[in-house]
Amino acid sequence: MAQLVVQGAPRNLRGKNEARRLRVTGSVPATLYGGKNEAVSLAVNTKQVTAILRSETGHNTLFQVEFAGKQEPAIVKDWQVDPVTGRLLHVDLMRVAMDVRMRVKVPVHTFGEPSGVKVQGGVYEIVAREVEVECLPADIPTEFKVDVSGLALNQSLRAGELAVDAAKIKLITDPNAVLAHVVALRVEEEKPVEAAAPGAVPAEPEVIKKGKKEVEGEEGTEGGEKAEKQEKSDKKK
Repeated sequence: MAQLVVQGAPRNLRGKNEARRLRVTGSVPATLYGGKNEAVSLAVNTKQVTAILRSETGHNTLFQVEFAGKQEPAIVKDWQVDPVTGRLLHVDLMRVAMDVRMRVKVPVHTFGEPSGVKVQGGVYEIVAREVEVECLPADIPTEFKVDVSGLALNQSLRAGELAVDAAKIKLITDPNAVLAHVVALRVEEEKPVEAAAPGAVPAEPEVIKKGKKEVEGEEGTEGGEKAEKQEKSDKKK
């Protein structure tokens, strides 16, 4: 397999305007850090980095960053993309020492239809799509593939069941961590609506009833006072 090389150049100017200018010329702002050397601001080839991120090994791809007449092994540690256009905006590159073990996250891909779904009517759920491992840069796995056809209802696929080469790779993720499982279909029961008795009249809210009584009481009192005044007037006459 040919060695991958990403072309770069030292970047002295910073800011949004400079970043836009770089993107127009086919480059993207980057930072190379890690190891014993200081962090370096670079402008790297956008197409080359994008091709790496879209490859099978993705951000775990080992490549050489070429700038200022030298090459340094690195991987893509982090990156930013435009949420609308999907265009690459910035990348963080981490130096790699080929003789030093490092921790990386490796994707887990499952295939096959679980028997718990096909036969028992369950639902297959993926809980985690990657695991963390520790190994030398040259031993970083592309992915872990697992056949889940034999997974029955209420059974789980755990991290410890992955085919990890213990001689080269150490599993950092908890071996008991669930990656996928088959669970029973959840059915929400609707609460029955209580039917009203035939001929029953819905009760009015107490607030409304109180309001009516108060109004009626006030009208009765006012009417009584008017009648009493009229009777006294008639007697005087």
